[in-house]
Amino acid sequence: MPFFVIQTQSRAEERLLGGAGRLHPELREQLVWPRRRLRIRRGGQWRETLAPIFPGYLFLRAAEVDVETFRSLKGLGGFVRFLESNSNIVALGRSDTELLGHFLSFGEIVGNSVVSFDEQRRIRVTSGPLRGLEGRIVKVDRRKGRARVRLELYNDSFLIDFGFSAIEPAAEPAASP
Repeated sequence: MPFFVIQTQSRAEERLLGGAGRLHPELREQLVWPRRRLRIRRGGQWRETLAPIFPGYLFLRAAEVDVETFRSLKGLGGFVRFLESNSNIVALGRSDTELLGHFLSFGEIVGNSVVSFDEQRRIRVTSGPLRGLEGRIVKVDRRKGRARVRLELYNDSFLIDFGFSAIEPAAEPAASP
């Protein structure tokens, strides 16, 4: 089943989902909001937070967007428009659907990936949501445990940080004489 993209006001995804859940429970079940877990340090304390993978966007899984669905969503707080436009609502293309499906295969909330680094300090993803996205990684911050990834949606490119846990290779035993 195809996905349609809803653009929301900045940080209004949760408000739109809540409104859909109260007024249109059947519609809420079709809305998807992929998020990621991140560890953030504030005031010297590490905290785990949830952040959207695609900030400002929700995804509607439906065969089509009919007039009733459009009106229901348009009346909710936080709604901006459907992509490509409200007069030309277009489902996600194949590559965008594959990328969304990749993240959704880990659930609506993705956790950290497990990575290791080789001798040239290149990242190698062992498991998790970064697996298969190595070519899209543009920056790695080992201290914070984050990898910045370039994602594209409707030919728009943006950078998103994903968390990782690094496993260090076992030390080679010293050769015996």
